Amino acid sequence: MAMAMTGEPGTAELSDAVPAGRPGIGDKLYDALTSAIVTGEIAPGEKLSEPVIARRYGVSRAPVREAIRRLQERGLVSYVTNQGARVAQPSADEFLALLDVREATEGMAARLAAESMSDAEIAALEALVQGHRGEIERNPTGAYLQDEPEADFHRRIAKGSGNPILAELLCEQFYPRLRLCRRLHSTVPGRGREAWHEHIRITEAISHRDGELAEILMRRHIRAARTALQAALASAESARPMARRRGGRSAG
Repeated sequence: MAMAMTGEPGTAELSDAVPAGRPGIGDKLYDALTSAIVTGEIAPGEKLSEPVIARRYGVSRAPVREAIRRLQERGLVSYVTNQGARVAQPSADEFLALLDVREATEGMAARLAAESMSDAEIAALEALVQGHRGEIERNPTGAYLQDEPEADFHRRIAKGSGNPILAELLCEQFYPRLRLCRRLHSTVPGRGREAWHEHIRITEAISHRDGELAEILMRRHIRAARTALQAALASAESARPMARRRGGRSAG
């Protein structure tokens, strides 16, 4: 259930975890709001009320304003004229555009990771991917989503690239927006197993320190996801007129 930001505040308070006035409360609030947005606790299009957020998390309005500003910079919040701040509602076209840029940046990250990741980091990446086998086998036609940051294959590679600017771009800007997009636009049925096998091949290239192959495979992986999403969106769009026609006949 989405958490209404315009009604009464909830019982959980940020001050329970971080006493008011302690350095870092702004970051804690930003993280809490980001999580609430990308998980759907605060719904897309929901208005963000500064007083309600301040009461809910037990903070003053100053860190709330700062957190909302940062969320806007990250594309998770937009300002609507005469309405204030609202959770963003990215369109399917924006989702596809993000994947275009993601192909280039994550391809670079994979190449750099093959050169920079330690043996221990590569072993952990291999264990992560193999650990997803059970999820795929339980639901071979389902989606392959990794919502927890520490369990995210792509986040591990971005951080393992050894390039802090690239890692910040992907982990702090791209991935939260992608998670929000996934909530609004259906994932592609059956794509999960394919994506997992692609992850295995990318990991093998990284473990062999073959940066060129890792980049090629990662770009191909993101491009395949984009193509599948585009086809699914087109299929859903073509199905809408048919559903409307059926509804019209039943109404008569």
